[in-house]
Amino acid sequence: MFLTFFHELKASGVPVTLKEYLTLMEAMDAGLARFAVEDFYYLSRAALVKDERNLDKFDRVFGHVFKGLEASADALLAEIPEEWLRKLTEKFLTEEEKKLIEALGGWDRIMEELKKRLAEQKGRHQGGNKWIGTAGTSPFGAYGYNPEGVRIGQDTNRNNRAVKVWDRREYKDLDDTVELGTRNIKMALRRLRKFAREGAPEELDLDGTIRSTANKGYLDLKLVPERRNTVKVLLFFDVGGSMDPFIRLCEELFSAARAEFKHMEYFYFHNCLYERVWRSNRRRHDDPLDTWQVLHTYPSDYKVIFIGDAAMSPYELTHPGGSVEHYNDEPGMTWLQRVAHIYPKVIWLNPSPEKHWGYSASTDLIRRLFTGRMFPLTLDGLDKAMRELTH
Repeated sequence: MFLTFFHELKASGVPVTLKEYLTLMEAMDAGLARFAVEDFYYLSRAALVKDERNLDKFDRVFGHVFKGLEASADALLAEIPEEWLRKLTEKFLTEEEKKLIEALGGWDRIMEELKKRLAEQKGRHQGGNKWIGTAGTSPFGAYGYNPEGVRIGQDTNRNNRAVKVWDRREYKDLDDTVELGTRNIKMALRRLRKFAREGAPEELDLDGTIRSTANKGYLDLKLVPERRNTVKVLLFFDVGGSMDPFIRLCEELFSAARAEFKHMEYFYFHNCLYERVWRSNRRRHDDPLDTWQVLHTYPSDYKVIFIGDAAMSPYELTHPGGSVEHYNDEPGMTWLQRVAHIYPKVIWLNPSPEKHWGYSASTDLIRRLFTGRMFPLTLDGLDKAMRELTH
């Protein structure tokens, strides 16, 4: 359009030069016209017209080339993205208003009512207190408020009140090549070291070589297997949701563990351990691993470390069907109990501040299961955790 304007001006007899056109383009790149037709008119006239005798010609060409532009610009400014309009429908209540809304009362009642709503509801609802919808006080839906409900189709958490989230989530693998901001994490993990010489003899045994050479009278090289850390570790990382603020910290721990342990395996889960875990978050729906298979593959001499904030709906731990994204046949607590039964050495590293643990019923349940074995993911917490694993 601007090139057409330039050529039309020249064709009408306005002596505009290429240098003047490029000056106009630079002014546009700098944002001087601010996307307003009137501003662009005065800017282009100042840059391209050197003689007032050519102003009428300029006006005729401008009106011809940019006819209708002002109307379309007004329409562009008035077109509000749909996402913004949807955000306007989110319901925000005062604390007094929230206290007036009653919960249905327990997991079984909520699931029973949700089944009825799914069977009866025929269309979209907004702002109500019964149907599955948005911006209301119903126990089912998104962008509203209820003291105890099922969150469906909402991108992020708002009130921390949902007993179940019905959602499909995408997570990112932790980066195990991150350069640590501190060496102290590695130093803490080294408390788990247990060295032994295993494998083919590849390392020079200096003392043995000296002794054998002295006895035989000629150089007799002696080799021994390399001395390695033989501790075996299973890492289970909680990913997504409330763990997103702790990604960097978990990556630092992951990097340190990679460097420190030769025998280390890792798996991902979300919120709590269930019947499936995975090695790649990108392929977790296509290539999950059976948790039973994992527990039967790695023997009981492995040391198990869970890394997660343990913050979730308590129903995820205590009820079948409580997990996010899928229906779990067995409660999460059942799977954690199995791990505690199979592996004598199990700890839980919690990256959230220890002073916040008491705010979550699920954190309290897991702390009671792993009595004395939940530690904050701090340098002091790591030090105490490694001492626990070596006892």
